[in-house]
Amino acid sequence: MEQKHPLPPFTLETAIEKIQMAEDAWNSQDPEKVSKAYTVDSEWRNRDTFINGREEIVSFLQKKWAKELNYQLKKEYWAHTGNRIAVRFEYEYQTKEGKWFRAYGNENWEFDENGLMMKRYASINDVAIQEEERKFR
Repeated sequence: MEQKHPLPPFTLETAIEKIQMAEDAWNSQDPEKVSKAYTVDSEWRNRDTFINGREEIVSFLQKKWAKELNYQLKKEYWAHTGNRIAVRFEYEYQTKEGKWFRAYGNENWEFDENGLMMKRYASINDVAIQEEERKFR
């Protein structure tokens, strides 16, 4: 049986560990690697896009990182209970035209008993920034 430790119910320490694992995976920009943290039928809402399952996750992330160059993400613990974790995040990226953006958002995560994420709901806003305003390098 596929498991992704740490498993719920989460403590403060294991919730923070899970968040760091997610941040590291997303910063790898490897869609296959990222998809393995989710159930095969995982449900996402990412801005106005609804995604179901690992195949759609991989496809979505491939398109995302083809447009969002020099991507760098930072996630921060917000709250947790049982099998749920809430995070706030920000990330920076550059367009093919050379313009920089910082995205701010919140995510709500729900995990199954094997530590795989069943649901991910992300609310995200993008703000144009100047290159000298970048936080992440």
